[in-house]
Amino acid sequence: MKYIILSLLLSVNLFVQAQQTDVNVIQSEYVFNQAPFEACHASTLVELKSGEIMAAWFGGKHEGSKDVSIWTALNRKGKWSTPIQVADGVQNDKLRYPCWNPVLFKAKDGTLYLHYKIGPNPREWWAVYKTSKNNGKTWSAAQKLPETFLGPIKNKPVQLTIGNILYPSSTESLDEKTWNIHLEQTDSKGQNWKKINIDCDTFGVIQPSILTYPDGRLQLLCRSRQNVIVEGWSTDNGLSWSKLKATSLPNPNSGSDAVSLKDGRQLLIYNPLSAGKNWWEGRSVLKLAISTDGKTWKDIYTFENHQSGEYSYPAIIQAADGSVYASYTSLRKKIKFFKLRLD
Repeated sequence: MKYIILSLLLSVNLFVQAQQTDVNVIQSEYVFNQAPFEACHASTLVELKSGEIMAAWFGGKHEGSKDVSIWTALNRKGKWSTPIQVADGVQNDKLRYPCWNPVLFKAKDGTLYLHYKIGPNPREWWAVYKTSKNNGKTWSAAQKLPETFLGPIKNKPVQLTIGNILYPSSTESLDEKTWNIHLEQTDSKGQNWKKINIDCDTFGVIQPSILTYPDGRLQLLCRSRQNVIVEGWSTDNGLSWSKLKATSLPNPNSGSDAVSLKDGRQLLIYNPLSAGKNWWEGRSVLKLAISTDGKTWKDIYTFENHQSGEYSYPAIIQAADGSVYASYTSLRKKIKFFKLRLD
């Protein structure tokens, strides 16, 4: 009975916080104003041991161009360093493929991971990663993941309290008709890869985000072709998942990201529109939503609100001091960055 009462009190407190949330913008700027590439996309963020924020993205002539490489920059005391190239898709003197979708992740043992993809397209790419023991000052040589494993497709992994690391992943069929999500799992050292299948027979879904709840439940939020964000739930540390269901959140077939806050609330950054005739339509508005239970979401901040244009593929994290950091693609030309405080 005591446990039930405490749980109810916590739920009520979180609900009140969600209804009264104020968003204070501490920093809002582009990660770079000039760069040696024409287009960029798919940013990712991580907090380093020093408290600095690292951003990574892919940049080149255009998405899918063979010159597309992985770039990083550091935010030190509110100032961004000059972007540097840290990975490319060169295979040999005559063969080069584009890079795709970097994902930064810092494990509890302090190892910094840079996951990314190399290949002609998202249906035929393969997974590569680098590691750093010195906050990204230097990186290991690129290593391939074990055969058939893809690692995190767009959004960050989550390391559970038991130590295991869960990687939100997905596949796209060669004929482009089938989209399926799945999870991949390793031990705390990023070794011993295992695949966790998820029933996707109802929806075409990719690019999930993982949320954690105080009671131990996990939630997936996924991009879909059905004009809605799709969810799934787990009660056994991600080993099995409920049947996927549609949420009340619109999704114009565009990537989103989510993060679990230290106080138990959940944040989602997403495009709250329906898809248009062209793939980029529906990406002109970008918002931040909050929830206490993963079911009821409330928009609390608008990053972008336009009639047209693409503001998409967001990333969001919470730092050790409670600050929330977000980044996203701005018109395929720049990466926009925000530092927020939630009251």
